[in-house]
Amino acid sequence: MEKKSLKKITKTRLKNIGLFYLRRFESSVQNLRDVLKRRVQKYGFLNPDFNKDEAYLWIEEILEEFQKAGYLDNARFADLKIRDYLNAGKSARYIENKLKMKGIDENQIKEILKKENYDPIKNALHFCLKKKIGPYRENDEKRNEYRPKDLGALVRAGFDYDVALNVLGTNIEED
Repeated sequence: MEKKSLKKITKTRLKNIGLFYLRRFESSVQNLRDVLKRRVQKYGFLNPDFNKDEAYLWIEEILEEFQKAGYLDNARFADLKIRDYLNAGKSARYIENKLKMKGIDENQIKEILKKENYDPIKNALHFCLKKKIGPYRENDEKRNEYRPKDLGALVRAGFDYDVALNVLGTNIEED
């Protein structure tokens, strides 16, 4: 069986990988760094004599170049992702955790959430609608039976316990 080999990693190749990734996805600086580092690590694993430290320096140079060119912008990335998450009915806690993993500053996240008028009740209701739980459960008789399960789903989704209780006590007709 033939050993699979990857194309040699060079600065130009890393730059092209980064550009191809950015053509398909919006990204934060940290996220693109992680993508490029994984590629270097994979190549380095298959080619033990490859100098990964030099490649990591190339990555930092490429990221700086992409930021200057406007290809990478953490503020733009955070703004887009927060709007997507809010439209999907995600909680502030969920949004903060996801964006922190992508290297976005916590204060920046809170600023954007404030600017977007984040309303936990509205988002929790949207979550319930998508999952057809709580006030959006089809069978009204079973609503109380499923209340603990629905409460757990809301809390696991990152909504505060008080918000979850409030939403589960809501009737759709009241809204």
